[in-house]
Parts: sequence; structure tokens; C-alpha cells
Amino acid sequence: MDFPGSPNYEEMDGIKVYRASTELGHPNFLTWVLMFNHFLSKRMADVAQKFDFDVMHVHDWLAAFSGITFKHYQKKPMILTVHSTEVGRAQGLHSPDSFSINGIEWWSNYEADRVIVCSESMKNEICSHFNLPVDKVDVIPNAIDASKYQIPVDRGAVRQRYGVGWGEKLLLCVGRLVPQKGIEYFIRAIPFIARRYPEAKYIIVGEGWSRDLLEAEARATGQNQKIQFTGFASDKDVIELMTSADVLVVPSIYEPFGIVALEGMATGVPVVASKVDGLAEVIEHDRTGIFVYPRSPESIAWGIDRVLSDPDHARWLAANAKDKLHKAYSWEAVAMKTVEVYRKVVE
Repeated sequence: MDFPGSPNYEEMDGIKVYRASTELGHPNFLTWVLMFNHFLSKRMADVAQKFDFDVMHVHDWLAAFSGITFKHYQKKPMILTVHSTEVGRAQGLHSPDSFSINGIEWWSNYEADRVIVCSESMKNEICSHFNLPVDKVDVIPNAIDASKYQIPVDRGAVRQRYGVGWGEKLLLCVGRLVPQKGIEYFIRAIPFIARRYPEAKYIIVGEGWSRDLLEAEARATGQNQKIQFTGFASDKDVIELMTSADVLVVPSIYEPFGIVALEGMATGVPVVASKVDGLAEVIEHDRTGIFVYPRSPESIAWGIDRVLSDPDHARWLAANAKDKLHKAYSWEAVAMKTVEVYRKVVE
């Protein structure tokens, strides 16, 4: 795929990287995906003249066409990683494009020799929705490099930079500004939170097509002067904010895994999250984080109060979360599980 300014070929840590240029554009996303699959297939055919591949690994429906073409052209097994589904992301199928994407997802799951998902809830979702046999699907959780989040941070300077004064609470929400992230429910919880913590400040990090709607929700709370939308933020800025926050709120209504929760756990901030999908497998309630009901501003406010009202318990939650993170979500563990899936299809 296109990475402006990047070479068509390079080696990175011993890995040969071949890139395909998409030579045609289109304003419709589905049409554009079909076009870039055409150019990706051509590039793959050229590279296949030099190498005898053992397995093809594609991610989601975006690369389904080129992956399935390569599978039949090379007569080699294909592994598919499903990160989310159209019916889950959109909370239903509501347009011709959605129905088309759903159909492509079904096709790619059918063609795959094995399917990888990031959580048991995601496995249940695709097996039910696409009628897949359960023994075709492997669960391998996402991972993060925890050391990346252990950087020295001047919490006071970071909080001051974002207008959070001494003694004020900083409540943070990080995610794409789209309906599945449930950020409107966090915003609707703010009036409840403000009654108990009038000094609290709220920072929402991310971009997305719902931003105008969410900013309107913020104005309706009567607390708009305390709510800050930062837009896109660099990894460094996000890590600094997480390290400096009093609570990280993850109010998703659909979340196949919940990598933001892991990132928060790595920085040591107490996490309050909706008990949905993969998040329900990442967090243990009242031990590594606090669960709240999805779509419930009152429950979100309760969860935040559970953390803010007991600092000792909040520190205990954060310490437990870090311990679990190191044991279950390292890249080494994920890599070994992925290699085992490769072995299954090759043998």
C-alpha cells in the first residue's frame, strides 16, 4: 500500500519489504480498496517469481481479493486475521457498501485455511455471523511493547500544558471519534461527575467523522469550558497524557480487543472501561480496572468515582494491571502463537 516517500523495496531488520503503489484513486472507499487490490496483486505476482512462499497472511477484508488470488495462483495456504467485522463496527448493515463489505468478509473467512482473532468474543462473533467451524479459528490476543510506555514524564508540566491546575483531576479518553467508541456516553457522564468533582478537567484525544457531533454534545453539558478536544496526538503525547491522567476512560460499545486499555495499563493509569467484547477479557473488574455498563453515563460516572474516591485502591488496580500486562500480552508470546498457526497450515 502507499506510504508517501517510501521506497518500493527495502530491508528492515532482515525483513524484505515490497510495497505496491496505487496508481488510481477514487472518493468511494470500497471502490478504492478494489483498485489497490488490483495493483497489490500485480506486485505480488512479480515478487512470487523470485521466491517460493510457504504461506499467505492477510488482514481483514481490505486485502481479501489479492490474498485469495495469490492463494489460488500459488496453490499455497492463506491465513486471515480478522480485527473486526462490518456488522460490529457499524452496529448493523445499513448501506449497499456495508452489505458488500460484509459479503467480502464472509468470502475471505470461507477461503482462509485458518482464521486468527484477538479475543474469544471475536471468535464467537465470526463463528456465529459467518457460520465458521470453531476449530478453524485461533485466538491470539494483541500485544504491546510495555517498555515503550515506561518513559520519564514530568506530570506537572504535562498537566499544565493542557490547562490542568494543581488539585484538579484529569480524566482522559483516547480513541477514534466514531460511534463504536461510545465517547458520547463519556461526555454525557460529565454532568454527573462534575457534581462530585467540580474541579475535574476532561481531555478527549482522537479524530473521526463524529467530532462535530461530539463537540455539540460537550456544549450541551454546561461544562464545555472544562472539556478539551485535542484532535490527533502523537504516540509520545498520548503516553505523556496517559501517564499524567488520574483516570483513563474507555467507553466503547463495540471493541474486539481494546488496545487503548492495554496502553493505559502499561502507563500505570487506572482504567474504567465498558464491559463489552474483548475488553471484558482484558480487564478483571475491581482488580486490574473498573467495569461499567456500556451506553450508561450514570455507570461511567460511578466507575470514575470508584477510582477517584479511593487513591490507594486506584494505585493497587494500576499495579495489578501492569503485572498482568507483562505476563499475558508480550510480543514474544504473541509471536510464538502465530508461528504455531503457520506450522498448522504448512504441515
